[in-house]
Amino acid sequence: MAIQIQQALDVGKYIVTQRLLGRKRFPLVLMLEPLFRCNLACSGCGKIQHPTEILKRHLTPEECFAAVKECGVPVVSIPGGEPLLHPQIDDIVKGLVAWRKYVYLCTNGLLLEKYLDKFQPSPYLTFSVHLDGLRERHDQCVDRQGVFDKVVQAIRAAKARGFRVTTNTTVFEGTDPKEIQEFFDFLAMLGIDGMMVSPGYSYEWAPDQEHFLKREQTKAMFREILAPLKAGNKIWNFNHNPLFLDFLIGEKDYECTPWGSPSYSVLGWQKPCYLLNEGHYATFKELLEETNWDQYGRASGNPKCADCMVHCGYEPTAAMDAFQPQNMVRAMGSVLGAV
Repeated sequence: MAIQIQQALDVGKYIVTQRLLGRKRFPLVLMLEPLFRCNLACSGCGKIQHPTEILKRHLTPEECFAAVKECGVPVVSIPGGEPLLHPQIDDIVKGLVAWRKYVYLCTNGLLLEKYLDKFQPSPYLTFSVHLDGLRERHDQCVDRQGVFDKVVQAIRAAKARGFRVTTNTTVFEGTDPKEIQEFFDFLAMLGIDGMMVSPGYSYEWAPDQEHFLKREQTKAMFREILAPLKAGNKIWNFNHNPLFLDFLIGEKDYECTPWGSPSYSVLGWQKPCYLLNEGHYATFKELLEETNWDQYGRASGNPKCADCMVHCGYEPTAAMDAFQPQNMVRAMGSVLGAV
């Protein structure tokens, strides 16, 4: 199955509790960025273009734990940079797992096999490995030959030792839908525990500004990519709420929930979301209460939000929509592994 039953139950319980408490805005997933350093320089990445003094810094385990406690989320995604470069990443993960937080450690996979001994398999820990396609496509995206083969080897090693492994794929303009379909078939044969897929966001700092999709391009691209799945000809194990996939192909019209996946890093709480960087707050409370949320999302008219359909903004919306009676059965597909 893509999303574990216990995780779905725990997240569902969390959402119900927040609603009963009358909270209008609450997070679901903390994007915890313990450092910005990386051992790759992907052309579509807008996260690592910081001054050297920032790249040298990293959060302490205590700072990570405090951020998680402050916002109270059930799920913690640890991107970067490359988290495995953090000297205490094992302590951070161990502490969060002990709190029974569902941890997704996002990695490009280059160091994964080498560092497996630092971790213990757990239903609360998932390695989310970045792969943007088959060998030629992925190596082109990360601008280094041989990465795909090394990452696939690491995935096999992690699976052999009992770890949960999912993949995270970004789709850009020029992506061949048939090649992505073949890639999904390959991942299924590899035995991964779930796939995440999302259009790329046009980070202002990303070196490549020419291959980000516009909104209508995204819908057309994903309609073609997911056509075999919709027709019942493929069984692909997505680590997504099926309602989010419906949104990607234009069957759902959602607004962004920018506070649903807040970002915390060495700079503080990023305003307003994981993708846009318009300053930082010292506390999560300040982020929630002092951000003018009406300035963000497609309905706001903000040009920076016009074409965004990325999962960190819209998965929280889909999660809320899943509680509508007419959507509950459809949403269960993420647990049953069929969408």
